[in-house]
Amino acid sequence: MKKIILIILLLFFTTYSISFADSLNLSGEGAILIDSDTGQVLYEKNPHMKLHPASTTKIMTGILALELGNMDDIVTVDEEVVRLTDGSHIALEPGEQLKFEDLLNALLIESANDSALAIAKHISGSIDEFVKLMNDKAKELGALNTNFVNPNGLSDDSHLTTAYDLSLMAQYAMKNNSFREIVSNYTYTIPKTNKKEEERYLKSANRLLYSTQKINVDGNSVPIKYEGINGVKTGYTSVAQNCLVASAQRGNQNLIAVVLKSNGKEVFSDIHKLLNYGFNNFEKVNVTTKNYFVDNIEIKDAINPIVAGIIKEDLPVSIPKGSIDKIDKKVYIDKEIEAPIEKGQVLGKVEYYLQGQLLGQAEIISTLDIEKIPPVTIVQWLLSKWYLLLVGLFVLYRVVVIVKRKKNRRRRRSLYKVPSSFQ
Repeated sequence: MKKIILIILLLFFTTYSISFADSLNLSGEGAILIDSDTGQVLYEKNPHMKLHPASTTKIMTGILALELGNMDDIVTVDEEVVRLTDGSHIALEPGEQLKFEDLLNALLIESANDSALAIAKHISGSIDEFVKLMNDKAKELGALNTNFVNPNGLSDDSHLTTAYDLSLMAQYAMKNNSFREIVSNYTYTIPKTNKKEEERYLKSANRLLYSTQKINVDGNSVPIKYEGINGVKTGYTSVAQNCLVASAQRGNQNLIAVVLKSNGKEVFSDIHKLLNYGFNNFEKVNVTTKNYFVDNIEIKDAINPIVAGIIKEDLPVSIPKGSIDKIDKKVYIDKEIEAPIEKGQVLGKVEYYLQGQLLGQAEIISTLDIEKIPPVTIVQWLLSKWYLLLVGLFVLYRVVVIVKRKKNRRRRRSLYKVPSSFQ
């Protein structure tokens, strides 16, 4: 069912893709910019190229952790977690006990690889079983060019994804309140544990949230910190190079930008360029609104043969600024709509186009319950044919009159007839 819903949503908000090859002069080999609310692609560069995701993998790990884990659980770290840990970590020890919530924050803020392994084993009992869940979830979200082999993103020849697939994962993850809250923070403190006598102070590598260090963006020196940024995840390995998935909000616009395989701090410049492009060139508008009247629709075999068709929900889309007057629409009413129908039942759709490209579609629904004309009884049929009834009664009356006249004649004849004995 979830896969069907996803396909419907992808069709509902058919991509309005503005692709200019690499007109933004990005360093990253793969990149994409989407409207987080609608899924519309606003910019892309090699969006389906399979690349190493590094720790942006942990977006998927975090999704499953929130959906399948319990924040108040106490997790006991085992030897396998410590033995398999490489790269970024928070120095977990065998037998150490931490709250699941602390491990999740370590995963998404500090990007701790040992935390990813501990979460995976706690949820699934084994790392391999958790990875299966990751791949199943990716396919469910429509990330069909993704294959995970671990929950932390350490490089492997088979551990690959795309900028487009990561945008789908981030879009889904940012709808979860707990995920969104965690990735919007860049610090976190893990309290003392049974193995650590000191608190652990975590800090995010997502400098878009806080850094005043300067980068070059289109010839301008600007701070890495970006106005409106609210997540989500960085990543780096020597094979993947610098990767970054970022989410930002300004006004009613929510954007997600993804950059894979960029060079050093240029990954932050790439994200700036993508988000600037989105905020500067697009606007969020409702191309139609809930309850907007579309047409009077004919209903077959109905007591009330006409019903008003209205738009079911608002349809917000991102469009180039100043182009709202250029939007065209096509109305499609279902054929042979027969009673009975219910209030709110879908009777058709309206598609909205800009420069020949489908922006999205809105459903047309009924404003009323419409009952079917009930079957006609014999009595009702006769009453509806009153003139026939009158004719029938008149004919019956005439027949009765004629019969009576004939009887009366016979009776009179019999009275005046002379008996044969008198002849």
